[in-house]
Amino acid sequence: MEIGIDKPKQVIGGENIQGWNSEERKVVEVVLTKPLMVAAGDDSGDVEYRTPNLVQRVLSLFKNVRPGSDLTSFQLPPSFNYPKSELQAYGEMVYCAGKDILGECGGAGDPLERFTRVVVWSISTNRPAIFGVVPYNPVLGETHHVSARSLNVRLEQVSHHPPVTALHATDHRHGVNMLWFQRPVPKFQGTRVEVEVQGKRTLKLVEHGETYVMNSPNMTIRFIPPAVDWTGTVKVSCRETGYEAELNYPTSSFFLGRRSSSKHSVTGKIYKTSSPPAASPPPGKCNNNMHSTVKIRDPNGGGERVIYNAKEVASKLKAPILKDPQSVLPSESASVWSEVSRGILSRDWEKAKEAKRAVEEKQREMAKARKSRGEVWVPKYFTPSNNGGDDPYEYSPIEKLVPPAPIVVPF
Repeated sequence: MEIGIDKPKQVIGGENIQGWNSEERKVVEVVLTKPLMVAAGDDSGDVEYRTPNLVQRVLSLFKNVRPGSDLTSFQLPPSFNYPKSELQAYGEMVYCAGKDILGECGGAGDPLERFTRVVVWSISTNRPAIFGVVPYNPVLGETHHVSARSLNVRLEQVSHHPPVTALHATDHRHGVNMLWFQRPVPKFQGTRVEVEVQGKRTLKLVEHGETYVMNSPNMTIRFIPPAVDWTGTVKVSCRETGYEAELNYPTSSFFLGRRSSSKHSVTGKIYKTSSPPAASPPPGKCNNNMHSTVKIRDPNGGGERVIYNAKEVASKLKAPILKDPQSVLPSESASVWSEVSRGILSRDWEKAKEAKRAVEEKQREMAKARKSRGEVWVPKYFTPSNNGGDDPYEYSPIEKLVPPAPIVVPF
């Protein structure tokens, strides 16, 4: 006698993230804000998001949190949020740049130069963060779809426990195909928060048949004195050419209250497997922030040259615009959090608090309803790679190419 086991029903994410019907979809509203910027020489960040007694308020949040505690599910009031979801913040690292660094990766005829440009792109994604404010934690099934030049980018929150974001970007014109899977794991360490960023990025240059694999740096948030730094080691590799790179983001040190020269710096080398370094150090020790340059040493003794100018990346950045309102999904980040963002931008903290509570409560109700019906959430645009458990946060895109988005970045 065989006993049958019913498989859980699957619920596809995307349009019904908030339980809206097709008629309600016609009135989807979005709030789009300018890309995050950091004022030159000011670690406190954009004045638009600064609040009085910020350090004191931040420390008060953690007074009952033990060192070593996982902050993944830690809830922040809207006064500590800037008006963007984490999906939008990740996406801006890819599509918000005054110079098309990603598109240029496949333009060089020399393999070493292509590899160097990929390293430059990796560095360009690590924009300075703003101390004391963070983006919204994405809800399950939330999406973000934006086009910039010929690049189309789509993100989806594919898991909530643990929180995992998947990004797929394609540029048919330049032959670029990118996947980015990210899981931040923040832990409280007494005087700082250490954020381990798990997952990987895979960048394919289709015309050259090359695949570049890299990880993300971690982030350290210090309370006294207040500072946010990218830290740790990033490794970039290309199996087809044999080139590899190691980029080190040192933790800033303090002496007598003064910041060391390691602030926002990156050092490293490019080398070929089983051979001497091809270029050392690329980028030589120098600042990597919104108003600095990164240099590389010519392996043939030709001196140093600038490979990255942060001002070019940060210049002429504008807020995305809504090009096709009828095509925006209710799951779009700018729609899901629109009322919260309106409250933050108008400094109506009570309105923002109520709107944020409504979004989070709706997600809890939907999760409870799925559980009662025996349903399992399935991402709309990605599927688990089933790679034997080596990387549980890796997904495959369902579509080969990301289509043009209803939200575009003007240049």
